[in-house]
Amino acid sequence: MSRISVRGFAVASATAVTTVGAVVGVAAGSTPAVDDNNFEATAADTTLLADIPAGQQAQVQTASLTQQADAQASAADATAKKSAEESARVQAAKDAKSKKAAAEDRLEQERKEKAEAAERASRSEVRSASAFATQGSYSVADVQAMARQMIPGDQFQCFSNIVNHESSWNYRASNPSSGAYGLVQALPGSKMSSAGADWQTNPATQIKWGLSYMDGRYGSPCGAWSFWQANHWY
Repeated sequence: MSRISVRGFAVASATAVTTVGAVVGVAAGSTPAVDDNNFEATAADTTLLADIPAGQQAQVQTASLTQQADAQASAADATAKKSAEESARVQAAKDAKSKKAAAEDRLEQERKEKAEAAERASRSEVRSASAFATQGSYSVADVQAMARQMIPGDQFQCFSNIVNHESSWNYRASNPSSGAYGLVQALPGSKMSSAGADWQTNPATQIKWGLSYMDGRYGSPCGAWSFWQANHWY
């Protein structure tokens, strides 16, 4: 095969003008730029692909393509790995958040269940007004002892606060100007007859009515006490 002139080869087929080093450099992703104006001068200093023995040309080209493919595969693997790591991190954060929320929900549910159980237990221990023997008179200590047995434990203090302000635990307390009567100053006092005919003389009957009134109007004695603090009546 006759050698083609540098000028003729460069002009006829620029893509075939290469050095062994340039072929390998393409595989590494760095092809030296050739100024169009100096192309022929550069070609003059270049070893032509045709100068490489025919049996080795295919090997050089194959090596170049293989290196390019390896470089591209390596870059793709790195990108895929980074993407997978980011996805795993995001998923781990979501899982942790979900687990925390679930744990908080369980704790809140357990707290509610315990509170409800305690309230049921407290109410189950409450005695009815009829459980107390009728007496001719009652001391403040007697009346308070009855109230403690008739009112749920977590509501007693609120009930007591109201009674302290309304009657100072005097079950015969009467307000001549308004007609309010009894421990909780029912207005009029005769309202308490719905709890028992002995509403004027039996503090247990008055406590029963007062508790029913507070539960019905304010949800509980503590609800009634909150209203009383804001308005000084209930």
